[in-house]
Amino acid sequence: MAKSLLIVESPTKARTLNRYLGKDFIVKASVGHVKDLPKTKLGIDVEHQFKPQYQVIRGKKKVLKELSEAAAKADAIYLGPDPDREGEAIAWHIAEELKANGKPVHRVLFYELTHRAIKEALQHPGQLNRNLYDAQQARRILDRLVGYLISPLLWEKVRRGLSAGRVQSVALRLVCEREREIQRFEPQEYWSITAHLAKPSADDASGGPQDFLAKLWRIGKKKAAISTEKEASAIVGEVQGRCFRVQKVDKKRRQRKAPAPFITSTLQQEAARKLRFAAKKTMRVAQRLYEGVELGEEGAVGLITYMRTDSTRLADEAVKAVRDYIGQAYGKEYLPGRPVVYKTKSAAQDAHEAIRPTDVFRTPESVKDYLGRDEWALYNLIWKRFVACQMAPARIFQTSVDIEALERQEGGKDGASRKPAVYVFRAVGSVIEFPGFMVLYTESKDEDDKDSEDGAQRRLPDLKEGDLVDLNKLIPKQHFTQPPSRYTEASLIRELEERGVGRPSTYATILSTIVDRDYVKQNRRQLRPTELGLIINDLLVQHFPDIVDVEFTAKMEKTLDEVEQGTSPYIRVLEEFYSHFQKTLSEAQKEMRNLRVKGLPTGLTCPQCGKPLHIRFSRNGPFLACMGYPDCTFSSNYERDEKGAIRMVEQETTDQVCDKCGSPMVVKRGRYGDFLACSAYPKCKNTMPIGLGIPCPREGCDGELVERLSKRGRKFYGCNRYPDCDLVLWNRPVKITCPQCGSPAMVERVNKKGDKTYTCARPGCGYKFSDS
Repeated sequence: MAKSLLIVESPTKARTLNRYLGKDFIVKASVGHVKDLPKTKLGIDVEHQFKPQYQVIRGKKKVLKELSEAAAKADAIYLGPDPDREGEAIAWHIAEELKANGKPVHRVLFYELTHRAIKEALQHPGQLNRNLYDAQQARRILDRLVGYLISPLLWEKVRRGLSAGRVQSVALRLVCEREREIQRFEPQEYWSITAHLAKPSADDASGGPQDFLAKLWRIGKKKAAISTEKEASAIVGEVQGRCFRVQKVDKKRRQRKAPAPFITSTLQQEAARKLRFAAKKTMRVAQRLYEGVELGEEGAVGLITYMRTDSTRLADEAVKAVRDYIGQAYGKEYLPGRPVVYKTKSAAQDAHEAIRPTDVFRTPESVKDYLGRDEWALYNLIWKRFVACQMAPARIFQTSVDIEALERQEGGKDGASRKPAVYVFRAVGSVIEFPGFMVLYTESKDEDDKDSEDGAQRRLPDLKEGDLVDLNKLIPKQHFTQPPSRYTEASLIRELEERGVGRPSTYATILSTIVDRDYVKQNRRQLRPTELGLIINDLLVQHFPDIVDVEFTAKMEKTLDEVEQGTSPYIRVLEEFYSHFQKTLSEAQKEMRNLRVKGLPTGLTCPQCGKPLHIRFSRNGPFLACMGYPDCTFSSNYERDEKGAIRMVEQETTDQVCDKCGSPMVVKRGRYGDFLACSAYPKCKNTMPIGLGIPCPREGCDGELVERLSKRGRKFYGCNRYPDCDLVLWNRPVKITCPQCGSPAMVERVNKKGDKTYTCARPGCGYKFSDS
C-alpha cells in the first residue's frame, strides 16, 4: 500500500512528525536549503529579468536523490518546511528537483508540532505560494547584488576579505552614529539637593518618627536647576532652619497591564536582558523547542509554536486553556473578566501566532528534567510571558507629596519687608496594592530606558496637606549629564524593529554578521564599532547613501511585504532598485578613495620626517604609516581617545629578535589582540604570536606555548614550533608542574561557581586535581 511522503527541512522536526503520523506517512528531511546561488560568482542575470542561477548545494545531490526515490513510491507529496519565506523557498526548490511524475504536491504549514495542529495542517493542505517565494527571491537577489558588487570594491580600495550587506550595513551605521554621538557629547554639571525628612512621632501604631526622602523640585514657580556647587551651597544655607510643611498630596491608583506575548524581536530582546543570550543563540534554542524535545515515554514533543513571527495573535483554544490554568493555579482574582487581546502591527503576518507554549499545562517544572539548561531557561521565559499576558493587571498605589520649605517674612536692609523664595521638595512613593500578572512575570528594561520602575516598594508616611515634617539634614550632590548608552543586542533589535528595518527571520543574522566581520565588538553586552567598522561605514555613507539609509531600507521592507501580498511584481522592484544602484556603483568605483594606495588622512605628522601620517591597512588591522615611504619607513599602532581623536601608541620593543632578518621584534596590536612584528617593516613583514612563558608540555619538545586564534576566531593555545609540533589546547594553560608526569603545564577550567579544576596538559597523562 502506497504511503504519502512528507518532506520537512529538519531531521529533528522529521522525528517529531514521524512519532505522530505513524505508518501512513514516510517523513524525510532536506536538512535545510537544497539549492542556492553560486558562491564564486554573482549568479544573477541582470540583463534578463534578474534570473537567478540556482545550483544544487554541494552535498545535497544525495539528499535529493533519496527524496526523489521516496517520492516515486508515494501516492502524494506534502512539503512541510517552516511557514515563512525561507521555508517557502526550500519547499519550492524541492518541488522543482523532485521527480513527482504527476503526483499531487501539497504545501503544509506547521505552526506548532502537536497532534491537533499536525492533523489539521494535513487535512487542509494548500498549494505552493508564488508570492511568498517571490518575496524571498527578491530579498535574496537584492542582498546578492549589494554584497557581490560592493564587496569587490572594498577589496580594491581598502583590504581584501571585506564585505558589505544591504541590511547589515544599516545596523552598522546605527552603531557608528551612536558612537559618534557619545564622542561629541559634552557632559554638563548639575546638582541635586535631597532632604532627609521625618514625620514627627504620633500616638499611632507606627510608633516613632517615620523617615523619608524628598528632592528639591521647584524654586518659586520654576523647576529647580542647579548648575554649580556654589549655587547648591547657597540654597542649602538658605533652606537650612526653615520649617517644612506639606503643600500637596496627590494619590493615584493605576493599573499596569501585562506585556504582550512574545514575537521574535521581543523574545530576542528579553532573552538578551534576562538570560544574556545572543539573538542567534535565542533562535537556535527556540528552534529546538519548536521542532521537538524527547520527554521520556511521551516521546518527541514540540514545546512552543513557531518562533519567527511578528504577530501577537493567540489561538482561541490556547487562550481558553491558559485562562483555565490561571483560574486553577492563582484563583479568580488573577483572571480578567474577558480574554486580553493585543494589538498587532499593521505590517505583521497575522497568519502566524505569537510565540507560546503548545500546552500551558506542560509547566517548566514538569519538563525540567528533560531539557538542557538553555532550553529550560528559554522555555520558562516563554511560558511565563504567555501565562502572564492573560492575567489581571497589577494595581499600583502611587503617591506624590510636595513639601514647601517656608520662612517668615523679614525686614530687608532698608527696613522694607521682603518675601523669601519658596523651595518645594517632592517625595514619590509607590506600593503594589495587587500584583496581578507581576506575581509571575515582570519585563526587564534596557540600560537606556528612562522609565521608572513602577514596582518599587518605596513607602511614604501617611501625610496630609498642612502637616509639618522635621528636617534631619540636607544633602547636596554633584552630577553630570550622561551620553546616550551604546546599543546592546536587545536595544539594537528594538531600534531596528521600531524603524522597520529587517524582519523576524533576519535580526539574529544581522547582529551576528556585523560582529563576525569585525565591524563591531561586543564588550559587557555593549556594541561598539571597531576602527575598521567606522572606516567602512564612512565609505558606505559617502558613496552609497541610499544603501545605508534607514528610511530607504525600511521602505524596501514594505515593498517586499507588498510582493508577498501580490500587490507589487518582484521584477519591477528589482529593476527600480538596480537602475539607481548601478549608477551609484559606477560613481563609487571612480570616486572612492583608494586607501590601499593613498591611505586615510589623519592630520598627524610623522615624528621622523614631518610628512603626513595616513591610516593604512594590513591583515592585522589598521595602522599609521608615513606618506614619505619608502624614504621614511615610520609606522605605528594608534588608538582613539574618548572624543574620537587619533593618537599614536608607542612601540614596545622586546628582547626577541626576528628569526628572518635579526631585527628587534616589537609589540603590535591587531584585530585579534597583541602580536610580535619585525621592527624592519615593511622591508621585513615577519610576525609571530606572543609567548606565554610556559614551555610546551609535549615530551621532547623545546618550544613555548603561544596564544592563537582559529579561522572561526576561537582562542586556543599551541606550540610556537608549529608545524613541527601540532599540540593544541582549548583551555588556558598555567605554569604548574604535573606531580604525576612532570609536565611543565596544566590546563585550568573554571565552572560557574568559580571552582577550578586542573588537568595535565601533556597528551596521555590525564592527571587531574581540584582546588575546591
